[in-house]
Amino acid sequence: MVASQEYLGPYRLLNLVRAGKTCQVWEAIHDSENRRYALKVVPPEYRKNSEQLTLLKIEKAVGVTLDHPRVIKVYDFVADRIHAYLIMDYFPAPNMKQLILSGMEDMMHLMPKAIEQACEGLSHLHSRGWVHRDIKPDNFLLNKDGDVKLIDFALAVKKKGALGRLLSLKSKIQGTRSYMSPEQIRGLPLDHRADIYSFGCTVHELLGGKPPYTGTNTNDLLTKHLRAGAPPLEAANRNVTPEFAALVKRMLAKEPAARPESMEQVLREVKAIRMFKTTPVAPASAQKQETGK
Repeated sequence: MVASQEYLGPYRLLNLVRAGKTCQVWEAIHDSENRRYALKVVPPEYRKNSEQLTLLKIEKAVGVTLDHPRVIKVYDFVADRIHAYLIMDYFPAPNMKQLILSGMEDMMHLMPKAIEQACEGLSHLHSRGWVHRDIKPDNFLLNKDGDVKLIDFALAVKKKGALGRLLSLKSKIQGTRSYMSPEQIRGLPLDHRADIYSFGCTVHELLGGKPPYTGTNTNDLLTKHLRAGAPPLEAANRNVTPEFAALVKRMLAKEPAARPESMEQVLREVKAIRMFKTTPVAPASAQKQETGK
């Protein structure tokens, strides 16, 4: 196991940040640089798992083309006989899904800033020609100051270009069911508007507490994405303005052409529209930390 090993190459492992079946994320420090990194590590027992290795190679190929403060920085992919790992910036923050599950009440005052920054990160990825294909709360890190980083580019594809054709895993429809656009579910060619749909699902969950669609089983859930009308966000959160709820509803349009034309447009509207009827306030404990009292 990786956990029994103190070093991976020049990186000293400090803390296990997240553990999955086929991948672990570690906080690590490069001793000679005295700098912290995040390492996404394939444990030795999955070192010969070709699909997992391909996903990390894709993430590196995409990540090195991105350079924006709202996107996690990816540096390199390293593989030896025992381990394979991706080297990224370390950003000490939970993902949005973790925060939703723990209760968003104390974070609601950060949502205008956080959603705006999430728009900026996704807009940058699109400007470099990529479609993320797995936009969801899990793939945005959010710290206590409302700063956001977009992460996990393993399913990203380019609409055109040899790199996307070479590296993408096209043998099956990929994504996360609660956030997949209708065209993604149908296995159709995707552009940035598929991510806009998924971002609409993400914003709905951030402000309303749950994704726009839930189902008793997979088929029920996917059928709702394909055919059910978008549930009104203002019904899930009565403090959301009708104007902002209407923007989210447009992001959730079944037809890509009915959605905002770009993440740049979404960002402009997020900045221009009032999100809440009554501005949420920070909890007293957070206010004390901010003022140093």
